[in-house]
Amino acid sequence: MSNPFSEFSEGLSAAVEKAGASTILVDARKRYPASGIAYSEDLILTADHVVTREENIKVLLPDGRKLDATIAGRDPGSDLALLRLSEKALTPARTSDHVKVGQLVLALGRPNGEGMQASWGIVTSINGPTRTFRGGLLDEYIRTETTPYPGFSGGPLVNTDGEVLGLNTSGLTHGSSLTIPVKVAWRVAEALAEHGTVKRGYLGVRTQPVEIPEAVGKLLKREQSHGLLVSWLEEGGPAAKSGLLVGDILVGIDGQPVGDPDDLFSALSSDAVGKAIAVEVVRGGRLETVQVTVGERK
Repeated sequence: MSNPFSEFSEGLSAAVEKAGASTILVDARKRYPASGIAYSEDLILTADHVVTREENIKVLLPDGRKLDATIAGRDPGSDLALLRLSEKALTPARTSDHVKVGQLVLALGRPNGEGMQASWGIVTSINGPTRTFRGGLLDEYIRTETTPYPGFSGGPLVNTDGEVLGLNTSGLTHGSSLTIPVKVAWRVAEALAEHGTVKRGYLGVRTQPVEIPEAVGKLLKREQSHGLLVSWLEEGGPAAKSGLLVGDILVGIDGQPVGDPDDLFSALSSDAVGKAIAVEVVRGGRLETVQVTVGERK
């Protein structure tokens, strides 16, 4: 007679073993080591806040080998860093972007040489976008009731098949941990592997949310109650050069509504840097379109 509790336990152990083959110890700070995920055969994705040394970065592989690593790229805004090995020695993680509230998950880490550590729980929420205190914007993030033990930052959140759902970090919020989903983390990792940084656009404006006059709202031909009042322009900045004025109300970028600062932040993605985009503004009670070439935030 089968024992469902034993089968359940064995299933969790198997998931940890599978994901453990791609979970790396990352020693790149003064305190205890952290964790990382094998992004490719020679690249490790980890949390940026655990990489405080530019040199003498050590990693411990699942097979016990200790290797040196260098920084391939980092993005403090999303708290992600990519480390490079001098040889192809890693087993890339198997990933999945299928996650839902209530799903059983495991948070994993390899914070010391004694082996894997794990905690389990359920996905409690999937949220986003949100601005991080490190100056970035996460399109989406996952909350779970797993326990983020010391050294778990940079490690994976996995499903019961051992597939990586995201990267866990305590470096984006004060006093709590969240998970950056695979579809977000891997996109950043791709940019870091190619460019070493993640480009972020800016217009050179300060804004504040305001209600759109009802008459102007009808001109938009869409449901939108708020826009962003331009209260300041950077001298010589992208917006000023393109003819935006203090007092304009931003209501759309490239056809997408802009009603709060996060909408604007999200619209100015790396893909927009250096490109001329159509910015819809309310000026003198009329709807106008201004072409603005997006600058790169330094």
